[in-house]
Amino acid sequence: MEFHFATAWEAAADHCRDRVAVVTDHRRTSWRDLEDRAARIAQVLTDHGLGVDSKVGTYLHNSAEYIESQFAAFKIRGCPINVNYRYKAEELVYLLDNADAEAVVYQACYAMRIWEIRDQLPKVKVFIQVDDGTEALLKGTIDYETAITRTDPMPRIERPASDVYMLYTGGTTGMPKGVMYPGGEFCANLTALGAMSRELPPPTSVEALPDYLASVPKPPVSLVACPLMHGTGMWLGAMVPMSAGGTVVLTSKLGLDPDLLWGLVEENSVTDMVIVGDAFARPLLNALDDAEKRGHGYDISSLERVTSSGVMWSSEIKQGLLRHHDMILQDIMGSSEGGMGSSITTREGAAKTAKFELNDGVAVFTDDGRRVEPGSGEIGKIATSGSVPIGYYKDPVKSAETFKEIDGVRYSFPGDYAQVEADGSITLLGRGSVCINTAGEKVFPEEVEEAVKLHPAVADCLVVGVPDERFGERVVAVASYRSGESCDEAAVIDVTREHLAGYKLPKHVLFVDQVQRAPNGKADYKWAKRAAEAAYGDGR
Repeated sequence: MEFHFATAWEAAADHCRDRVAVVTDHRRTSWRDLEDRAARIAQVLTDHGLGVDSKVGTYLHNSAEYIESQFAAFKIRGCPINVNYRYKAEELVYLLDNADAEAVVYQACYAMRIWEIRDQLPKVKVFIQVDDGTEALLKGTIDYETAITRTDPMPRIERPASDVYMLYTGGTTGMPKGVMYPGGEFCANLTALGAMSRELPPPTSVEALPDYLASVPKPPVSLVACPLMHGTGMWLGAMVPMSAGGTVVLTSKLGLDPDLLWGLVEENSVTDMVIVGDAFARPLLNALDDAEKRGHGYDISSLERVTSSGVMWSSEIKQGLLRHHDMILQDIMGSSEGGMGSSITTREGAAKTAKFELNDGVAVFTDDGRRVEPGSGEIGKIATSGSVPIGYYKDPVKSAETFKEIDGVRYSFPGDYAQVEADGSITLLGRGSVCINTAGEKVFPEEVEEAVKLHPAVADCLVVGVPDERFGERVVAVASYRSGESCDEAAVIDVTREHLAGYKLPKHVLFVDQVQRAPNGKADYKWAKRAAEAAYGDGR
């Protein structure tokens, strides 16, 4: 047998059987039941004509059904398609049509949106509704639980490693794109990542999985604090611990509730938590601080590791968390197009914000294709040759721009810029697509954002450029206050002056009630730019 998510998870179900695989709020699903329920949904998909390479849209909040329906898609040798539940009708039609979705498993609360768009989705053969106590079953659709009770499980089949796995990413700009990976290779890499994080040799074949699972001394219990519909939540929060026969802990509640999350850590003896940068870490730290002041702190002694990916995670917040508990804080630099580096912070050692150790096969290249030498001070694009995606689904032009061959080696260029330090580590600067060009100088928003957030009154910040007659663009910070705090624009600019060159300083600081971010914590630069241009966009 070859590596394949369905085959690997079937092996975990055989070995772990009665171990809890998924916790959603207070509902627990064993590995045996997870596999059985997924097999029944797989048979429903098969009965409606889906099979090899069929795409299954997963339009759900965090839940056991999310993982079950994804497992079911893998079982039929299909491909699950992550659907952003914040999308409106037009965006949903684009995504599901672009993905060639033949089935959609959706949350009942979105029944009216499905009713609105389903006539525009002629490729979809079956809609399956997951009851959440909101809307009645939409006519012409299948109830998820009824389908499970009335359908026999699909028999297991052989599956090749060549089956394609795909994750849709919105990116910084443009329409959603499906990033395609060789499924077997991707499964093997995530399995190896989980093994290495526990200092175990990774299994080299599916046949070796039972022995590997038996060797895991303490299966991970992973709390996914961010949405499964994004790569960070699904890959690091669910797929990695599942590859080790672990438990995935979820909450169906939308929005960040730090007290709820710490309660889940305590209740489930969580060992691993997955977050996305300061947007998650700061409220979590504030909740710990507040609980400590009340004299009723949370028991987080089980927590071994907190992992963040996707946006910068500041060293100040990491140190605050470590004051409460000794653990590993891992900051992963990566995107849907590939992983590139990481940094580790513990009580014994701290990593600076945005400074990462490179993974094998990662390099930084200038725009004209030269490799950036350590300590040269040059800025270049980060590229990785490890686990390079096949390309973007149905987008050969964008694929050619992102996945390039240099000196006979194929690299992925997700779009991040960086400098290579003298010791070989890199300092991440940010995405070129949101880079600000002011008076001929490049300013990367993330660097300025981190400096602005050093002011004790600032809770969050995004930095954008607005048109300027003299300089081309002006740097504008859009910031929100911490609860009960306030300050003026000049005070914030003075703080950034201590850390940044003059041309990088924000010319204005626009204070708003809340800095808008996606549910996964990633920056909404489009919103920030609109707000900044409305306030300061006269070009003068």
